[in-house]
Amino acid sequence: MWEGKLHRMSNGVVGADRPSGLRWPWAGILALPLVGLVLLLVQPQLDLHWEHHPSHFWLVLLTAAVSSVLAYVTNVAATRHRDARLVLVSMAFLATAGFLGLHALATPGVLLSASNTGFAIATPIGLAIGAGFAAASASPLAGPRAHAVLRRRSIMLGGLLLLMVAWGIVSLAGLPPLDGPPPAREAAGPLAVLAVVGTALYGAAAWRYLDIYRRRGGIVTIAVSVAFVLLAEALIAVATSRNWQLSWWEWHILMLLAFASIALGAREEYRRSRSLTAAFGGLYLEATLARIDRWHARAIASVAAAGERGDATEPVLAILRREGASSDEVALMVRAASEVQRLDASFRPYLPSPVASRLRRGRSGSAPGGEERQVSVIFADLAGFTTFSDTRRPTEVLTMLNEYWAQVVPAIEAAGGVIEHFAGDGVMVIFNVIGDQPDHAPRAATTGLEIAEIGRTLASRHDGWPLFRVGVNTGPAVIGDVGAADRRSFAVIGDTTNVAARLAGVGSPGEVVVAESTWEALDPGREGSSMGPTSVKGKSTAVAAWILRSAGRRAVPDATTGAAAAVPPT
Repeated sequence: MWEGKLHRMSNGVVGADRPSGLRWPWAGILALPLVGLVLLLVQPQLDLHWEHHPSHFWLVLLTAAVSSVLAYVTNVAATRHRDARLVLVSMAFLATAGFLGLHALATPGVLLSASNTGFAIATPIGLAIGAGFAAASASPLAGPRAHAVLRRRSIMLGGLLLLMVAWGIVSLAGLPPLDGPPPAREAAGPLAVLAVVGTALYGAAAWRYLDIYRRRGGIVTIAVSVAFVLLAEALIAVATSRNWQLSWWEWHILMLLAFASIALGAREEYRRSRSLTAAFGGLYLEATLARIDRWHARAIASVAAAGERGDATEPVLAILRREGASSDEVALMVRAASEVQRLDASFRPYLPSPVASRLRRGRSGSAPGGEERQVSVIFADLAGFTTFSDTRRPTEVLTMLNEYWAQVVPAIEAAGGVIEHFAGDGVMVIFNVIGDQPDHAPRAATTGLEIAEIGRTLASRHDGWPLFRVGVNTGPAVIGDVGAADRRSFAVIGDTTNVAARLAGVGSPGEVVVAESTWEALDPGREGSSMGPTSVKGKSTAVAAWILRSAGRRAVPDATTGAAAAVPPT
């Protein structure tokens, strides 16, 4: 589902629940290379000599190629979202790939007639430099000081490439200090100290990425942690093994396994999400993830809004591509936007329009509450609905209600009213909820008359269908959310709504009864008859009410005689 893909894309949670950590069996498996190395070193008779130059060349070249691809891909991911951690990880891959490629040239009889010191010791140099970048990626340089890394990114990249080129030139020329015969061990002397330091740095980085894996999960995250462990073990093997012995071949295999594990993990995540961002999402900094979240949210909202307006989405998609979105990400966002539109269309009819608008703007509200406003309230229900329901099949009752609401609801919405809720055969409508409606009382009165007229028209076509009784009242009410934090509803609370409901009950079928507060707010051309002080249920004092015939804008048939009352223009 697209929900899971977007979750992986924006949050870096890539296909795994957040685990508690590596199990001991896995730790044992990672320790096996060290156990094997120790065994070969303490039992020299087992550490066989095998010198096969083509195998060495292609093994080293393959490992360097895998590391180069990882360096390129992580660099693209780092560039796309300006993430300092991925910048440093990319530099670690590039350092090991470049110097390992130089080491391939040390294979006698393949490209060069004989090995030389510079190419022979290139591996521990590359691994040590890579260890420095790996440790930096798990340090404050990839956190609070990330801006320093991003600012100096070009300098670091240029310096690393220059160092590798210079190393190759000095090695080929046999210049000091890279002259002389190749050493029996590729990390002898000072390089052994460098190997120890690099091992410690890889170990620290592996532990840090393991912690990130515990919090976020993700195949690539744990693959990077495992790879750094393998590279630390490779450095130990480089420092302790002799050339062309089995222990020497071991570090070549360890490096290949390290980079292959990351490549396979990234491939699996990309296969699932079809997004480069999601594939390396587990490695991003928290600040980068938050930025990706906001970017994807805006992008999906833009695509959905264009589709809802009926506009062409291609201009929006072109902008997303210019901002760095891949074809797969664009396709994913189009599907996500389509799903958002579908869900919006599915749920919007069940929500009052202010609630739907607020949710669409992303403001769900932190707690129930509301504001007091002057409103006009309509309460309309069908007189005799209970009797009608007793004598008809449920399907007939539902058909009748749906036919009434099919005409009443558009009339309410066209007038700017908000349906607070349906209650079977009744509806409550509020005016002056969305924006500012200074004429909310005339709107409500006119809409009440239209509801009554719709009821009469449909009842004349269907024998026995009930008529609407309508009450309208104007006054203060509290508008907002009511309920608990995890379950709430939009509501309009106050005596104004109660009086509107009671006024509907005192009128006859087909009549519209308005409170004096509404009557006084209507146009001078209004027409109706006073009911005088009227007792309503739940009120200790009588309510002044009027039977409305016209709100001063148009004529409507009399509820009892059906004769149209002429209304002069106002």
